[in-house]
This record gives sequence, C-alpha cells and structure tokens, in this order.
Amino acid sequence: MDHIVLVGLPGTGKTTVGRALARALRQDFCDTDDVFAEREGESVQDFLRRQGEPLFRERELGALTSALARAKVVATGGGIVTTPGAREVLEKEFTVWLTCPDEEILRRVAEGDRPLLGGEPEQRLSQLRGERETWYRGVSQLRVDADRRVEDIVDELVGAVAHDRGDS
Repeated sequence: MDHIVLVGLPGTGKTTVGRALARALRQDFCDTDDVFAEREGESVQDFLRRQGEPLFRERELGALTSALARAKVVATGGGIVTTPGAREVLEKEFTVWLTCPDEEILRRVAEGDRPLLGGEPEQRLSQLRGERETWYRGVSQLRVDADRRVEDIVDELVGAVAHDRGDS
C-alpha cells in the first residue's frame, strides 16, 4: 500500500484522524484542502463562495494528485468523491471511509465555516449523505466508525494497515 486516504462527509474527522494516524505510522500527512489553498492562494471556503463548486471540484482533483505526491497519509475534502477522476484515483489507493452520525457531525461543524452546508445544515447534510454514500462505499476498502476517540480510530487503522501489508 502506497497511501492511506481518508474520505467521508464534512466533520467526520478526516484531518484530525489523518494527522494522528500519520504520527502513529511515522509518515507524512497532507490535507487536500491545504494543498488547494496553497495552489489557489485562498481558502477552500473563499474559493467556493467566489468561484462556485463546479470549478472547485475540477481544481480539487489536482490538489489530490499533489497531496498523494507529498505524503503517505492524505485527508480529502468531503465531496472529492463527486468527481469521476478523483474516484478513479481513490479506487487505486487504500481508501478509508470515516462515518459518523449526523447529530455528531452537526455538533462538530457548528463553529466552523462550511459553505456547502449552507443555512440549513441538517437538511443539507442529509442531502449530501444521500448523494455521496454510494461513492464513498465504491472507493473505500474500509469503513470506520469515527464517532469515538481519535486514539481508538487510529489503533483500528494501524491494525488494518498491518493486516493489509501482511504484518499480522
């Protein structure tokens, strides 16, 4: 396995888990949102507001490719699976789908800047889940419950990586 890529809805903990997992595995970590911001010179949120989602998704694929060139553990934006080219890339990697109940996601993102959740986050989150779950399932080799301590999630992932490598 070359990379471990984390996918899932906004607020499932992809960045938090990714950083902790990279530390545990002594590997480099990269977040596609950070790469995107570096490449575009503005945050994902500002770009989305200014340019819209279609152009963002097009450029997000470049950020994924760049992140994979930089690091072994990669966290993605929640909607990366909506782009066919990104799904093709993700299917070739050890991709982990982090899941979490909507109530927990809404609690986690309440203070954040999440333009794609809009003014009615409960309804929008439900809509995003419906649109994306098939794609998350399709690109992922492993589905992990992220509604628990980060350390427990990382332990599970370290075990899965060892098993995938044949270390167990």
